[in-house]
Amino acid sequence: MSSKRDYYEVLGISRNATQEEIKKAYRQMARKHHPDVARDDENAAEKFKEINDAYEILSDEQKRAAYDRFGHDAFDPSRGAGGFGGFEDFGAGGFTDLFDLFFGGAAGGGRRRRGPQRGADKEMRLDINFEDAVFGMQKDVELYRVEKCEKCNGNGAEPGTPIKTCPACKGSGQTKSVQSTPFGRFETLRTCSRCQGEGKIIEKPCTACRGSGQVRKKHKINVRIPAGIDTGMRLKIQNEGEQGIYGGPPGDLFITIVVRPHAKFKREDHNLVTRLSINFVQAALGTELEIPLLGGASHNVKIPEGTQPGDIITVKGKGIPYINSQKWGDLKIIIDVTIPTKLTKKQRTLLTSFYEDNEDKENRKNLFEKFKDAMG
Repeated sequence: MSSKRDYYEVLGISRNATQEEIKKAYRQMARKHHPDVARDDENAAEKFKEINDAYEILSDEQKRAAYDRFGHDAFDPSRGAGGFGGFEDFGAGGFTDLFDLFFGGAAGGGRRRRGPQRGADKEMRLDINFEDAVFGMQKDVELYRVEKCEKCNGNGAEPGTPIKTCPACKGSGQTKSVQSTPFGRFETLRTCSRCQGEGKIIEKPCTACRGSGQVRKKHKINVRIPAGIDTGMRLKIQNEGEQGIYGGPPGDLFITIVVRPHAKFKREDHNLVTRLSINFVQAALGTELEIPLLGGASHNVKIPEGTQPGDIITVKGKGIPYINSQKWGDLKIIIDVTIPTKLTKKQRTLLTSFYEDNEDKENRKNLFEKFKDAMG
């Protein structure tokens, strides 16, 4: 029995959750437990990895189906391929495997020699800064992947040495045997044991790839990260996965994005949220202030007269862009009003006069102007 927590529990979702709900839950959990945010939690890195593991399985329909059926055991390498030693329900290929078990060969003519096979997909995680996620960027990423051996051009033989047709199967990759039984004569095709179904014999394997025709190499690719991307989103880079074999096409590269938090801004859907601190004179009388924006720009914000603590001022179109769109979200500015902890005698006198004379609007305005001067 696996000691891992249930992946649905990790993301805080029901087993009937949609892909959109899974993605939304992952983003919320990833932001909450990111090691750069949860610095006081010594287990943050472990929790963050658990969240990523859960999302990797549940965001993939096939992996999720396997997990729903077999739990964590579906991905336990100690159980063999597929988590269960390769044993599947008798669907496609199931009867063939059963026939092999009893008769030693494949039903309907045996296993065929392997043809072109597509390379495996690769997964990687990419951490980026908050501003890069908002405005987009180009970034070079490095990864290791299996590629065709340049020395032997992928044929597995040391250059200059021959590749011969297998004498046992005559190049077919299969051997045939005939067995007489009370039910009649059975012809059974088996994978050739001498050439392992390749149909050819390499006398001297390539020293660079040891006869496999493939080598593991470090590779650098340039990735375009679109403006507006968020934590949990995945980029698909076609043909940048593992190299195919026997002439098959390469797999794809999937990059999961993790956005580092920002010190002053946070994201809510396509809106940016920040806080602005003003004194209570500015809140009462109103003012206009220049505030910094992401990317080094600035914007003049008008603070209305009578602004209250917690009021939100919205600046249209200064939020986060929608991916591959001209549409932008808004900037939400939450107002904090600071109250002085110490007052001079002059400031105290002016405030007292204000409260005693608060019915006289003109006098109240003059008092505030004097108080503003006294506050510097």
